[in-house]
Amino acid sequence: QVQLVESGGGLVQPGGSLRLSCAASGSILSINAMGWYRQAPGKQRELVASIRSGSVKYLDSVKGRFTISRDNAKNTVYLQMSSLKPEDTAVYYCNADLRAIHSSWYRDYWGQGTQVTVSS
Repeated sequence: QVQLVESGGGLVQPGGSLRLSCAASGSILSINAMGWYRQAPGKQRELVASIRSGSVKYLDSVKGRFTISRDNAKNTVYLQMSSLKPEDTAVYYCNADLRAIHSSWYRDYWGQGTQVTVSS
């Protein structure tokens, strides 16, 4: 069984910073890409940032403010968020494209989500 456990969300003032972490554990054979999505109330879930083999992608609105990184030894992905804005308020979900032991293919796994609220 595979689990993705997120941590680091919370309430922060505009201009502040937060660091999200997501650790993948369980019967993992190999991890391809890892990333962060977010979903604000009434909006569709959107990809915030992803990392695969050192290549990173960012949502245009977070470029220059957010940084994604990954510790392969720990199966952990991080999202450093700086200069936060109220429009960054959302539930942030960790995602991993991985292959579990005894599985023949890669598929998406999701964390439970962590709330990030940017408000004064």
